[in-house]
Amino acid sequence: MLFDGETIQVEELGEGLVELRFARKGEAVNKLDRLAFGELARAIGAVSHAPGLKGVLISSGKDAFIVGADIFEFVEIFRREEKEIADFVAANAKIITALSDLPAPSVAAINGLALGGGFEVALAADYRVMSSAAKIGQPEVHLGIFPGYGGTVRLPRLIGLAESAQWIISGAQQTPEAALARGAVDAVASPEDLREAALTQLRNAVANPAEWRRRRVDAAKALSFEGQNVHDFLAGAEVNAARALPHYPAAHDAVELLELAAGLDRDAALALEAEQFARTARSQAAASLINIFINEQALKKIIKQYAKSAAPVRRAAVIGAGVMGAGIAYQSALRGVPTILKDVSDKALDAGMAEAQKLLAKQVEQGRLSLDRADAIAAAITPSLTFDGFGSVDVVIEAIVENIDIKAAVFRQIEGIASAETILASNTSSLRIADLADGLRHPENFIGMHFFNPVPKMALVEVVRGPKTSEAAVATIVGYANALGKTPIVVGDCPGFVVNRVLTPYLIAFLHLVRDGVDFHHIDRVMEGFGWPMGPAYLIDVIGLDISHHVVEIVSAGFPERMAASHPSAIDILKADGRLGQKNGRGFYLYTRDPKGRPRKDSDPAAPELLAAGQPRGKTTITDAEIIERMMLPLILETARCFEDGVVGSPGEADMCLLLGLGLPRYLGGALKYADYLGLQNIVERSVKWRSLGEIYRPSEKFSARAAAGKGFYEG
Repeated sequence: MLFDGETIQVEELGEGLVELRFARKGEAVNKLDRLAFGELARAIGAVSHAPGLKGVLISSGKDAFIVGADIFEFVEIFRREEKEIADFVAANAKIITALSDLPAPSVAAINGLALGGGFEVALAADYRVMSSAAKIGQPEVHLGIFPGYGGTVRLPRLIGLAESAQWIISGAQQTPEAALARGAVDAVASPEDLREAALTQLRNAVANPAEWRRRRVDAAKALSFEGQNVHDFLAGAEVNAARALPHYPAAHDAVELLELAAGLDRDAALALEAEQFARTARSQAAASLINIFINEQALKKIIKQYAKSAAPVRRAAVIGAGVMGAGIAYQSALRGVPTILKDVSDKALDAGMAEAQKLLAKQVEQGRLSLDRADAIAAAITPSLTFDGFGSVDVVIEAIVENIDIKAAVFRQIEGIASAETILASNTSSLRIADLADGLRHPENFIGMHFFNPVPKMALVEVVRGPKTSEAAVATIVGYANALGKTPIVVGDCPGFVVNRVLTPYLIAFLHLVRDGVDFHHIDRVMEGFGWPMGPAYLIDVIGLDISHHVVEIVSAGFPERMAASHPSAIDILKADGRLGQKNGRGFYLYTRDPKGRPRKDSDPAAPELLAAGQPRGKTTITDAEIIERMMLPLILETARCFEDGVVGSPGEADMCLLLGLGLPRYLGGALKYADYLGLQNIVERSVKWRSLGEIYRPSEKFSARAAAGKGFYEG
């Protein structure tokens, strides 16, 4: 053994061949962190001084090659000044460059995943042999950055400038077939033959020194375009789209870097890469997207902890065959849990089963399910007009009308039929779990399980712990939601929980703007430009004006000291005209169906005329910045109250609720991450400006105290 470290081992194979093997001790995967880079530098030294060195095999002792850099280290590093970040990146890139400059040819045997920095290590080899079960790629853009260890330099010299731009700005994992076709790897072998194929490639390289030396020369030169404009190579539609992303600079910056570095030799291009990387790493998007990654990992740990004590859900029942109920039953059956779908009429059941069949047909059409598998899933949903079978289910989910008296009566009826161990869950979006559980014999088995519409697409499930809900019930529902492919977040009991509680002051702020005479089209354009998937007027139409009105009414009643409205709102005015939004084709906008049956939004001249009756001061215009401020401040302040009140256990959980359940722009990182970015004291000062509009603009005492102390929610 020439070198035996915690992450890397180097040993002689005979014939002058040496193997540099990434095999992190005590962990399932290889990653690039300070320890790994330090050992890689020493391992390269050991390889370079190996007697009679003729060739180097770069391999992995794990199921994956290298999964990438240690993202947790980036949190601290990216808070440094640009020069320090550039120096850090350049130092690590220099180590990988030393690997590419070994005095003998090298071959990387790529198994499993080689992503980000892991792929950049593979790119440093002279040749690459890839397992047919492996994937490679540069996913850094999803973290708000781009490759910083030579990926923007070495990849273009292998597969060309335009193709490299596509790989980098998409962040997609690449298949062996695509990698071989583009020239990113030299050969593909089955997993069991990978090692021998890589050694064969290495022996061939040893036997043909002129070839690997030519590759080294080409890899160190500037790119050649034979008189053509470099910009023309980067003019594809996706590349142009990347240039236009205002909130996610990584893709834009990567394309700009590729263009600037194309005429430079390797070492000059690497130096520029480090400088540009540091600038992008200091962006709001990078800090936010990395923070999201950290929050996601923390959530996975919480879910895993609950899973240890979760009882398995082998059979479920859903009451209510509307779109939500049918979506829940479909998702449950899709994930292998047979489900009873109960309603009070054949018509409702037929509609619910038709909805499930439509969802399955879409999966078949997209090639995600075979027809036989889709039929089996449909058969796992049992439509029923009675409670037959409820005595043997593990979980019952109620998804009926949002009326407390009706819901409570249904749960009392179910409790008399189901077993004493059955968990009863409500899909209520705003009613208190404590109120719904009142009068039940087993309130410890009662819980909220709030899905979001459309159920198959929306990742979040708010698992609402009532005052008497047992830990066993919480664990079971967390485990069940996780088994359904959702992200369960445990929240406390209050009107609206987290998402709808925070959404309510956001919508109230919008309604205030409209009452003040601001054109709702302008508000939608501004908020969509800010990064929301849809503006607030469009969002209300999609939710439904009746449902939006109900949620705002229920949540506002729960927090009357700051959310009560004393005048008819735009929702009230449009509802009075019979407008319900997308569901009946008329709301703030008009809706028609395209040839595929999808709703198409159009402007409606009658809507502003109707709303004029509720604008006592007539029409007005304000700046885009004022619209953003008036919309976002109440959302931030209410999210902070959710955390301060203990409705969520951490800032990260609060932020993930809004990202997954509300569509908050990801580059913000969440409401509380955005608050840290703006500065809490700055928020307090801005809120004073709008205080006359209502108490939704008043920070809590805890928020003000945190601001005065110079603290944030994540930092300080």
